[in-house]
Amino acid sequence: MKGFSSSIGRPGAPLHAAAHSHHPWPDVTFDAQQKAWGDAARLLDRKWDHVFADVIPSAQGHIARLLSLPDPSSIAFGPNTHGFVLRLLSCLAARPIRILTTDSEFMSFARQIARLEEDGLVAVTRVPTEAFESFERRFRETAHASTFDLVFFSHVFFNSGYAVQDVDAIVGAVRDPGTFVVIDGYHAFMAIPVDLSPIASRAFYLAGGYKYAMAGEGACFLHCPPGYGARPRDTGWYAGFGALEGGGALTAYATDGSRFLGATFDVSALYRFNAVQDWLARGDNSVASMLAYVRGLERRFLAEIDRGNGAIHSGMLTIADEQRRGRFLAFRTPRAGDIAALLAQKNVIVDHRDDRLRIGFGIYHGAEDVIRLARLLSAD
Repeated sequence: MKGFSSSIGRPGAPLHAAAHSHHPWPDVTFDAQQKAWGDAARLLDRKWDHVFADVIPSAQGHIARLLSLPDPSSIAFGPNTHGFVLRLLSCLAARPIRILTTDSEFMSFARQIARLEEDGLVAVTRVPTEAFESFERRFRETAHASTFDLVFFSHVFFNSGYAVQDVDAIVGAVRDPGTFVVIDGYHAFMAIPVDLSPIASRAFYLAGGYKYAMAGEGACFLHCPPGYGARPRDTGWYAGFGALEGGGALTAYATDGSRFLGATFDVSALYRFNAVQDWLARGDNSVASMLAYVRGLERRFLAEIDRGNGAIHSGMLTIADEQRRGRFLAFRTPRAGDIAALLAQKNVIVDHRDDRLRIGFGIYHGAEDVIRLARLLSAD
């Protein structure tokens, strides 16, 4: 396991097929973690000068390159996406807040909105993602037919792998220019090529390093289009670092993405994120090339499970067309939890969401890994 010798490459390590859930950390992140500790010990109070002058701009530059964003300073960092959801909601004054979303959002958004809905603080319209072939049309039509304060949808849906094909068209369908449009890109970032340049001035984009960016927890980010959410009510003192000096009647904010910052946080995740990006660049591993490699593994795996006639087969895929899915396979089966548990007993890690068994491959896999997994499933 070149590059992953301390995680899945060690003796006795599990066969890990859940890159979409918790991606193994590459070896370079160990040195990065030590460097974060060393800088903190060496620089003491001056650590933050280095963080804001070097570490954060480097991470912003990597993300801007990966997402084709025109201005790296539009990116704010935080420890998790839920904090950004709260900050975004705090910008909206309407009561109830009118929200358009789907029935398949991840819990960092869905749980919070459901709780606010119980108290009548939000009025939510949820568009079902299924049937997938008509989802984008139905969502665009709903977005255009009414006025909303917040439109929130995933780029790749966590429970199916369905990847929205025309993000720009959905954003363009929102009638009111004052509506906040937020795209949850966590399962798309570094999984599939993403070009936000056409909508960078109109939509927020929310993602992080826990999955395909291979940086672990704590490296979440929000791209903040200019002019939207100038003064979040949920605000920490870091959000004022870039504001103009001087007293005033109102709380001062920066005008770039840092207006969405919170307060003191552990920056070691950004050290890890930068180390992974530099490592990938040295190996000429682009998002497109990594996706192409994984697609080859997926095809081999699907052919093997069909030959094996075991617990799952390709006809159970929620999204059969690889052009319409992210970088994991979701199989619909009432046995999803049982299959994941049986594989765990054999030192194999996959995961499930309700009746969806999720299997994801990465650059750390070889053909022998997918064949082994397919045969284990055939033996079930």
